[in-house]
Amino acid sequence: MIGERTVAVFYDEVMLRHNPEVNLPFVPNRVEKRVRNILEKMDFKWSYPEHPGRLSSIKDFLDKNPVSGVQFMSGPPATYDQLARVHTTGYLDDIFALDGKRAWLDQDTTAVSPGSIDAAMSAAGNAIAAVEQVVKGASQSAFALVRPPGHHADPVRARGFCLFNNVSVAAAHAQAKLGCKRVLIVDWDVHHGNGTQNIFWADPDVLFFDTHCAAPFYPGSGYLEEVGAGLGEGYTVNVPLPETAGDVAFEMAFRDILVPAAEYFEPDLVLVSAGFDPHHNDMALNLSYDGFKVITGIVQEVAEQHADGKLVFVLEGGYNLTSLSLGVHSVLQVLAGGDIPELAECGVKEVATAADFHRSAFSDDSDNI
Repeated sequence: MIGERTVAVFYDEVMLRHNPEVNLPFVPNRVEKRVRNILEKMDFKWSYPEHPGRLSSIKDFLDKNPVSGVQFMSGPPATYDQLARVHTTGYLDDIFALDGKRAWLDQDTTAVSPGSIDAAMSAAGNAIAAVEQVVKGASQSAFALVRPPGHHADPVRARGFCLFNNVSVAAAHAQAKLGCKRVLIVDWDVHHGNGTQNIFWADPDVLFFDTHCAAPFYPGSGYLEEVGAGLGEGYTVNVPLPETAGDVAFEMAFRDILVPAAEYFEPDLVLVSAGFDPHHNDMALNLSYDGFKVITGIVQEVAEQHADGKLVFVLEGGYNLTSLSLGVHSVLQVLAGGDIPELAECGVKEVATAADFHRSAFSDDSDNI
């Protein structure tokens, strides 16, 4: 029953300060020229997709539709040293030098605005706080509602709207300060978490499991054969999916691949890079809200079996504001103890309902006339 389990949701309005507006002047550099060249060739007005409304719409929906057992809180910003566990100091110095400025960081249109550095530090810091909350036993699970997202940011580069790799910073903190030796990171965003993969590519103490729309879909990585290297070989598990994959395919991937991988790995902590762009109203992969509930339930089972229930979600993508808000709400319902539905192929339940409704019209039974 919803409310049986405690869930901490981490949120801070500081993260709304990240707001690149493409019509305003940016720090001139080579990337600026390349981005402007790309934008000028477009025959429509392009707005920065990763905008403050993503976070505020989720918060507004949760305020109007509260989930019993959920408690809101906020954590401090990440420190330089915490970020430096997964990012090079050279990269961090360059990013911090842009504090208070507008600049393009990558030709895939990743940018910063005057409040972006504070927002990004808060995002990483709240991911850390969510992990601390769960590992220390203050809540049974946690969800860090953060932006800018993080899973495309690698040790030396901002990319894909991501500045700091929030989930990786949180994982590294759990290992360095909280006694977690083995961390499982599950990434179900529609885009491959290339940055997270790169950070832990040769690390046997982090198992990275990623379902995503197959290349050449952005960022064009995450092939089946990408399994890690060196001591970390076999600890990267990619499941590239066709654009039309849906609930049943996801459930199969999680039950048939993630569950046995977790049984082998035996994690101390489970983290989820939770993107909601796989929803059928968003980018690709055709997930429903029931689909999100089912894969949340599977991850919750993995955490309970191997990690004493220690489970933390960190928000990644999701650009349709309705499906983003309802998707987060669906996940929180399961984390708080809600029921997990049974899945069928898309449309099967609706057809069954329609068949029950119309059947009497084609029956000779006089009682149905």
